[in-house]
Amino acid sequence: MKFGVVVFPGSNCDYDTYYVLKEVLNQPTLFLWHKEPDLKGVDCVILPGGFSYGDYLRSGAIARFSPIMPAIVEFAHKGGLVLGICNGFQILLEAGLLEGAMLRNKNLKFLCQHVWIRVENNQTPFTRKTKKGQILKIPIAHFDGNYYASSETLDKLNRNGQIIFRYCTEDGEINERANVNGSMENIAGITNKAGNVLGMMPHPERASEVLLGSLDGLAIFQSIINS
Repeated sequence: MKFGVVVFPGSNCDYDTYYVLKEVLNQPTLFLWHKEPDLKGVDCVILPGGFSYGDYLRSGAIARFSPIMPAIVEFAHKGGLVLGICNGFQILLEAGLLEGAMLRNKNLKFLCQHVWIRVENNQTPFTRKTKKGQILKIPIAHFDGNYYASSETLDKLNRNGQIIFRYCTEDGEINERANVNGSMENIAGITNKAGNVLGMMPHPERASEVLLGSLDGLAIFQSIINS
């Protein structure tokens, strides 16, 4: 599995993601510069976390117009695997590859903490190494992570199994206390209808070594490798 990690001005999790894929999981991995539309034959594109273009205007709104994005959209439409993490999720929403939008966190504060998320669908290329209902401990770091969608869109996401992760308690309960940013239906990650594009707010690359306090993020990357 050959990975490409996109680098935008303001990305700050690109090297973290690259390190996990290249050094921890021993996968061929390269950086993809935002101004170059060539995806260089990768099998999976990762849009990392950070503050692309300083998050000016709206998170992900400017990055959506980067020269590399038409190639990523075409790649996704042809079935290529695309993972957007945090700011990458926001970019995928702005690009129309995923449905919905991100609002400011409910408490209007930047959140940087470990959370628990429950796997709602393990039949995707990103979750096949997990079990349905499995609880993952993975950190978040965002200001605009409050997922919003119309009732029609939410119905469709539920009906098609596109809601992949929900914020939960350590015991797996889905409730308001666990919903740290106010996301509708505690949503922490969704896919497109085809299931080859995943956006998630938690950072799996920050939960991939014992030193970081959790290994749970490895399950996402290992699922992709074995997809």
